[in-house]
Amino acid sequence: MLDQALAALAAAGGTAVVQAAGTDAWTGLRQALARWFGHGDEQRERAELERLDQAASELEPADATGTERARVRQEAAWQARMEALLENLDATERTRAAEELSALLAQHAPHGGASAGDGGQAVAGDVRIQADHGSAAAWTMGNVTLGNPPQPGPHQG
Repeated sequence: MLDQALAALAAAGGTAVVQAAGTDAWTGLRQALARWFGHGDEQRERAELERLDQAASELEPADATGTERARVRQEAAWQARMEALLENLDATERTRAAEELSALLAQHAPHGGASAGDGGQAVAGDVRIQADHGSAAAWTMGNVTLGNPPQPGPHQG
């Protein structure tokens, strides 16, 4: 099992694949990841290029629901592949591979901005939610809602 830093790095790699597909960043990231997975083996690199191309084709917009499902599936799949590669290396190789992956993501992954599917909110940076002077503020995340609790009624307190 990988430590948190390596798991986060693999998660960033999965996210980068999904975010870069169909953008100007795709070609560079695609080539760099294929080399990283291939470890100098040209046949393995070609196989990785094919996998990456398949992932990109699955991410092409068909409809919003299908595209979002494909994004989630591809992000998880690429994260798992990166984690598996790292887990199967000895400590020295793992450190080197992690440094290489971090460097290639820094160089080729899309930076800045934020995106969200239909009905979603995405924020790049800090979020500050404030309620004052009797107003209310809330932010909903799935089944979690952050906000002011209701005032107790006379029978409650």
